[in-house]
Amino acid sequence: MSMLMVVIGAIVISLVMLFLGYFIAKRQRENRLKTANEIAETIIEEAKKEASAYKRLAELDIKEEMARRNEDFEKKKQQRLREVIEKEKLIENEKRETEKRNELLKMRGEELNRKEQSIQQREKNIKTKEERIREIIDQENKKLEQISGMTREQAKQMLINNMQSEARYEAAQLIKRIKDEAREKAEKEAKEIITYAIQKLSTDQVAETTVSVVSLPNDEMKGRIIGREGRNIRAFENITGVELIIDDTPEAVSISSFDPVRREIARLSLEKLVQDGRIHPARIEEVVNKTEKEIDNIIKETGKEVVMELGILNIHPELVKLLGRLRYRTSYGQNVLQHSKEVAYLAAFMADELGLDRNLAKRAGLLHDIGKAVDQTMEGTHAKIGGELAKRYGESEIIINAIWAHHEEIEPISPIAVLIQAADTISGARPGARRESLEAYVKRLENLEHIASSYDGVEKVFAMQAGREVRVIVEPEAIDDVKASELVDSIAKQIESELKYPGQIKVTVIRELRVSEYAR
Repeated sequence: MSMLMVVIGAIVISLVMLFLGYFIAKRQRENRLKTANEIAETIIEEAKKEASAYKRLAELDIKEEMARRNEDFEKKKQQRLREVIEKEKLIENEKRETEKRNELLKMRGEELNRKEQSIQQREKNIKTKEERIREIIDQENKKLEQISGMTREQAKQMLINNMQSEARYEAAQLIKRIKDEAREKAEKEAKEIITYAIQKLSTDQVAETTVSVVSLPNDEMKGRIIGREGRNIRAFENITGVELIIDDTPEAVSISSFDPVRREIARLSLEKLVQDGRIHPARIEEVVNKTEKEIDNIIKETGKEVVMELGILNIHPELVKLLGRLRYRTSYGQNVLQHSKEVAYLAAFMADELGLDRNLAKRAGLLHDIGKAVDQTMEGTHAKIGGELAKRYGESEIIINAIWAHHEEIEPISPIAVLIQAADTISGARPGARRESLEAYVKRLENLEHIASSYDGVEKVFAMQAGREVRVIVEPEAIDDVKASELVDSIAKQIESELKYPGQIKVTVIRELRVSEYAR
């Protein structure tokens, strides 16, 4: 019995222990689950916070990106707006020019109508005169038949011959009168067009020479420029390609060069060196290189400004740069860039009056002397060089011909080329355009004629076109065709060796044989 109780007690104790173990295990599981839930909630809360922070950063990035895009959009919109405004201005200008041309065409149409009416009136008068002549002929026929006793056919033939002679005489007089009136009117209109173009033009002139003067703070600076045993001056001349003249002129030195761009680079470089005070070969090279870049930028900007000022579009960048070089080029003391602008304006004004393309004329006028930008480094006349440059950079055939023909080296193929010849002559010949003194001008012409007259067989010599051409008339008995070719070469070479002149001089030898006889 006691054994049974022990067993039962053991079972009860086992059940209690089992229940307690289960309960304890359950509590532990609940605690672990609660702890896990708390950790999970903490992790979720931190994740939410981190996600919120990332979201705020993303929103800031999006706002910054939107702001940047809005700013770019505004810039593009403003740029586009400016382009639209510029195009509207160009369209408005073209519209005004079209209206002017239409008005001019209308006036010319009215003038043609008046001329047509005048011609019709003349035709009526001629018909009236013809009828009157027929009446006279009939009367004369009757009288001749009565007086002379000739047959009607004979009298008719005589009258026809008389009237033919009279009609030819009257017709010749009428034709002469019409030609004279047309010539007088054409000359008058041409003078009015040229005068109008000159009156509308007003530009300044910049006169320069082949020598630039640089002022010095004192004469001691000359020694520093020369340097020990002349090393500084030699380095300066070698690097710049100019001649530096240091003489007795107080507080000044001169820079001599036929290349105006090199001369300007040398002048600015020397002024910088004098102001800085450090003068030695390395410093000279550094300053000259820096000045060359500055001048190159000035040349580019000058070319762009001129093209924009004249409203010329689609011109090759190399031609724009060459136009900028003309800022430093002179001819007879006349600045070539200013001269080119003058010719462009003059040609445009005259093209308006004649109903031609003003933009084409303006473009040809601006580029007509483009060869002078490089004619000192290339062979050939500046007109030929300019034509080749225009052809190389895609200009039209009319522009190329206008450049090449503006000194009559080839025949013009369009009215534009003739306008450029006239505008070039007006710009170069107008008072104040060129600074050559009368004494020097006359002396140069005398020297040209003297050189050509010194050869045997020369009969007459004429210096023409302000000394740009020399025409030599020779005796045909003394100079044959072969000797004429030798003579023109000899004269040209002697002029090159003995005279100094800008541009080129054309030498023409004329050999003409005239044979006459009298019939007795």
